[in-house]
Amino acid sequence: MAYVISDDCTACGTCMDECPSEAIKEGDIYVIDADACIDCGACADVCPVEAISAA
Repeated sequence: MAYVISDDCTACGTCMDECPSEAIKEGDIYVIDADACIDCGACADVCPVEAISAA
């Protein structure tokens, strides 16, 4: 199950640097490509505002 990013995202970029599968794309809030996400949780572990959770 892929992770998702909530509206609490501040677009800081921390999660993008941690994603081993490059599944996170930039935007007003970042978005995780469910097909590319390998469900490792690295992004959720580093999010400073806890905006990332398992779907």
